[in-house]
Amino acid sequence: MADPYALLGLKKTASQAEIKSAFRKVAKRLHPDANPGDKNAERQFKEANAAYDLLSDPVKRRRFDAGEIDSEGKETFRASGFGRGGHPGGGGFSAGFGEQGARRFATDDLFSELFENFGGRRQKQSSRGGDIRVNLTVSFLDAAMGASKRVRLPTGRTVDVRVPPATESGQALRLSGLGQAGIDGNKAGDAIVEITVSPHKFFRREGWDIRIDLPITLKESVLGARVSTPTVDGPVMLTVPAGAQSGAVLRLKGKGLAKPGNLKERGDQLVYLSVRLPEKISDDLRQIVQSLADDGDELRRKVGLN
Repeated sequence: MADPYALLGLKKTASQAEIKSAFRKVAKRLHPDANPGDKNAERQFKEANAAYDLLSDPVKRRRFDAGEIDSEGKETFRASGFGRGGHPGGGGFSAGFGEQGARRFATDDLFSELFENFGGRRQKQSSRGGDIRVNLTVSFLDAAMGASKRVRLPTGRTVDVRVPPATESGQALRLSGLGQAGIDGNKAGDAIVEITVSPHKFFRREGWDIRIDLPITLKESVLGARVSTPTVDGPVMLTVPAGAQSGAVLRLKGKGLAKPGNLKERGDQLVYLSVRLPEKISDDLRQIVQSLADDGDELRRKVGLN
């Protein structure tokens, strides 16, 4: 490892507060969660961590400055005799938990404080990589019938994802192992693809059924007719019974959305009829209407308006 002072951008006269502050800045810049897939940044992050571990420990720092240990904490054997614990170099090592274990915990606590929110969850050194999220907007028809879509992840990777039939807004697809890289060889996080379904001009979802409002003419309403209506599978012919009223609902079995666990079982399409008068009323139509019996009183009685 290079000179620990240089790695953290410090002078040898730096205080403990300056060492901690310098490490915070370097660690935030180089942390793997902030540099997914960047091996060089990961290597520099490990070196900065080792430098902080050495310089934040007053005993290790004094011994390094005195030339008794190198930047990796190894004995240089430059000092004569034996010190505490019978180890060369005068300073010795603690055979038990001691200062070294305490410094390890202090470093871990600093990581907890620095990176608690990285990747949307608490991250520590040598942990699983964080999850990443990306939004995918699909059309109503693609969501209804299922489709394959290409997604570019925040990591820069492009993947093809399968949107299953009957997907609705708010659902999420989890891509295992495609999130941020883990630290020290640990497992990578996941990529979570959140789905937004665009509204359709005609279709609306009602559970497993699909609703459509279908306009029909006065003639088709009075006499009945065979009319074309769109479905998610393509247009089909629909029989409008004679005397059909606005608001009447016709059901097309099996033309709705596939149900989970059994793609062959589908909901229905609900066709709501809407009788539309022509924009321009002809004289013939006016005369026909005038010749009809006045059913107004009867209609008002049915809805309780009299």
